[in-house]
Amino acid sequence: MLLSEAKAENITFAQAVEAAWAADPSRTELNTNYRSAAARAEAAGSWFAGGPTVSGQYFDDHAIGSNEGYTTYQGGVSVPLWLPGQGSATVGVARAEALTIQERLHVARMTVAMKVLDSSANVIIAKRWLAIARIQKEMLEKIHASVSRGVHAGEMPLADQQIVSSEVANAASEYSLAEEQVKTATSALHILLGRPATPDILSFNNETLARDGLASTEALENSDPRVKAARQAVHAAEAGVHLAKTSFMPNPEVGAVAIHEKQYGSPWDDRVGVTVSIPLPSDVRDVPMEADARNKLAAAISQEQQARRNVRQELTQVFSHLTATKDMFRNSVLSAESMNNRANEMSRSWQAGETSLVELLRARSAAYNALQRRNQTEIAWHVAIIRTLIAAGEFQ
Repeated sequence: MLLSEAKAENITFAQAVEAAWAADPSRTELNTNYRSAAARAEAAGSWFAGGPTVSGQYFDDHAIGSNEGYTTYQGGVSVPLWLPGQGSATVGVARAEALTIQERLHVARMTVAMKVLDSSANVIIAKRWLAIARIQKEMLEKIHASVSRGVHAGEMPLADQQIVSSEVANAASEYSLAEEQVKTATSALHILLGRPATPDILSFNNETLARDGLASTEALENSDPRVKAARQAVHAAEAGVHLAKTSFMPNPEVGAVAIHEKQYGSPWDDRVGVTVSIPLPSDVRDVPMEADARNKLAAAISQEQQARRNVRQELTQVFSHLTATKDMFRNSVLSAESMNNRANEMSRSWQAGETSLVELLRARSAAYNALQRRNQTEIAWHVAIIRTLIAAGEFQ
């Protein structure tokens, strides 16, 4: 059975966000990235800066045409050492990256919550559009039947029947479009949630905002996951700069070597020793590495500032939209009631022969459009309330 055809269960918006988050593909990817970063942080706590290097050498005098019996076997093992502060700096970078990914998880969850909100609103709008389109279609069909009887009885002109037939056809097309929109929106929501369900978003109202309370705009900005992720990215870049400074030269190596050789006329000779390799600093290596780290820090700082600007602007729009949708909803309710009452009066007047059919159809069309606007503004108001709660971190 198609998801859009399965019977949808009623769930809360918080449950819908949880279901969508569990089914979100990016969640698995980010969780894998987080575990990888945590593993890198643990690996960076090693005693040595890298794995051991094993070397082996063999020499004899046969290759130069001599057969004096000079044979040497030499083998060694060495490990790279941390530079002062480099080990802790490497751990710090890995941990900062893990925390950055953790904040990105919160950003992804916030994005999922807004997707659920938009998809839920689309489903409700489509269903209400379908319901009103059905009522409009049935009402016009009744008018058409009445006009047809009048035409057959010779009481009405044929032009009236043609006009109302056109309106019925338009209403039927509107109804078909609404049906398509319901199926499309419902399918999209079910795919997002991973199951057939319709979250209840109409239960959120001004009482919800009053009960939950809202922090100041500055506090909301600082607690926004996008700002926190950008700020943590700055910390990770700062850790990268610190690591670059502590990696001022290639890592020195220390090891042990053993030599086993035989000389002409002498017994076997065995020796052991210690090797130390210290590469010297070089601007060719160090300058680009430090410059790259500083560039990443500058980019992270710029992105944090941009994230703060975007969130600050978005919060302003969210609160303004909340106020505007409340007023629009109140006005659309009054408009829909007035236009519906007018259409009912015009219907009675038409039946009494006091109003033309064209005026009645115009009144019905105006009432239909007003009711559609009323439903859209009502849903937009509830959406604005939930969007405000999402900005406040309610569904994290």
